[in-house]
Amino acid sequence: MCGVPVDLGRVDLPAYVLATMEDHIVPWRSAYRTTGLFSGDVRFVLGASGHIAGVINPAAKNKRSYWLSNERCEDPAAWLAGAVEKPGSWWNDWIAWLEPWTEDKLGARNQLGSNLYPPGEPAPGRYVKQRAS
Repeated sequence: MCGVPVDLGRVDLPAYVLATMEDHIVPWRSAYRTTGLFSGDVRFVLGASGHIAGVINPAAKNKRSYWLSNERCEDPAAWLAGAVEKPGSWWNDWIAWLEPWTEDKLGARNQLGSNLYPPGEPAPGRYVKQRAS
């Protein structure tokens, strides 16, 4: 980056890598290969459906499914062959995965903005409604 080589193998942080089975923009086998780039703990999760529906599928509806395996394989097909399909949304898995790294939990805000950063206008905002010229 900016003329300096980047070595992702030196990134020693936990990573949650999500891909979706029918994604036509980021094929899951390509996304899976990112698991070999980092040296930290990597959890790869394969969600059902495509690029958008597979990601925004809300946890509360508990639809679809996802695949998990603790095996780290070079071959995505080998990973899938050893993975277990879990019912419901991958979001619940992500929330559970985050738990060890949470410290003080904050409640949801009941008021937007602050003295330093007052709230803007109600959604969706003027800029969304403005026609492009």
